[in-house]
Amino acid sequence: MALSYRTRKRLSLLVLAVGLPLYIAAAVFAVSLFERPPVWLELAVYLLLGVVWALPLRAVFRGVGQPDPEARD
Repeated sequence: MALSYRTRKRLSLLVLAVGLPLYIAAAVFAVSLFERPPVWLELAVYLLLGVVWALPLRAVFRGVGQPDPEARD
């Protein structure tokens, strides 16, 4: 199922405005459940979690910054 440009744009804004702050709060909470690891390991975990959230949403964000291909000039 292909999403239209408008739908992808709105969905990407929703993900960035609502989903990403919730994901960040969940990641910080999950890491805080364990004893604090060394700084380099904690940084590696946050870097990994920072990349992992975007992978499933790659199709939503693809091409959103470009002009609408369906718009008439």
